Amino acid sequence: MVVRVRLIYCNLRDIIGLTMCYLSRLAILLSTISLAAAAPQAVAATELNAIAQQLGKLYFGTATDNPELTDAAYTAILNDRNMFGQITAANSMKWDATEPARGQFTFAAGDVIANLAKTNGQLLRGHNCVWHQQLPSWVSNGGFSKADLLSIVGTHCGTLVGHFKVAWDVVNEIFNDDGTIRQDVFSQTTGMDFIATAFRAARAADPNAKLYANDFNIEGPGVKATAYQNLIRTLKSQGVPIDGIGMQSHFIVGELPANIKQNIQDFVNLGVEVAITELDVRMTLPATAALLAQQEKDYQTVIQACNEVPGCIGVTLWDFTDKFSWVPGTFAGQGAACPWDENLALKPAFTGIVNGFSS
Repeated sequence: MVVRVRLIYCNLRDIIGLTMCYLSRLAILLSTISLAAAAPQAVAATELNAIAQQLGKLYFGTATDNPELTDAAYTAILNDRNMFGQITAANSMKWDATEPARGQFTFAAGDVIANLAKTNGQLLRGHNCVWHQQLPSWVSNGGFSKADLLSIVGTHCGTLVGHFKVAWDVVNEIFNDDGTIRQDVFSQTTGMDFIATAFRAARAADPNAKLYANDFNIEGPGVKATAYQNLIRTLKSQGVPIDGIGMQSHFIVGELPANIKQNIQDFVNLGVEVAITELDVRMTLPATAALLAQQEKDYQTVIQACNEVPGCIGVTLWDFTDKFSWVPGTFAGQGAACPWDENLALKPAFTGIVNGFSS
């Protein structure tokens, strides 16, 4: 395997700082050269979170879900904070799991994930406060007035964020791909007012939380990304707190959008941070050597784009193993989207991640 190595310019003013920067980068590059020259399984000792943090990122993480935590081989990897410095609860903090009846909150399943992250010394990401899916029927079919629904949104977000004092996907998937607001119970009843209500309630509940809007198909320039950029400008002009944009990054092999790095930078230029929040790269099965090789390149491209923009603070896989991937259950005939296979063996995609951090 050929690893391209290039000198990385360090924008420091003094010769001592320049030397230290080169030495730090060189250590990572030399480690990557040695590891990537071998088969993917040989890079198992490469700790992704440790590399990400050495390069100034806040974390490299993964989503997980409660049923998976009984798998000892899986949790042995999940619990390694040098591999994963952050965890997202895939389902147990969503509305149906936390407020199944109005005003009756339950955090038992979410607390399991939160306590696991705390025990491991890992960061936790809250996912999510407001989403059009996985809603209990009392919300989606409640027939509430605008005032009532805004009160419900504020109470739900405030209670959730107040309990799990972490970074949060406050609103999730609120725009269609054409940049229009998604028609759901929230927008049909309140227009766009539920967005500001959710963010303000979250900030009131935890002044220190990083508050995000999160969506797919916004990783490259386009009308949907522009809709979120306009939303950020509008919220900021109204004094509504928004700290970040989450790019879900559910990709198809060989079909990454162009100019990911520039698009990340465009969001950062608006005064928000960016995170890759749900990364996977699926393919039509069966997996072939050619598809796996392209998947490796695609993972490298995404990681490199985040790595090269200081305002991109971290990357989260949407689970790290094909064994628990959401893809086959959602996209018929597709799968093999993760860097670990169903047997928890490393795939070429893992090497792509390592190379993305060292490019």
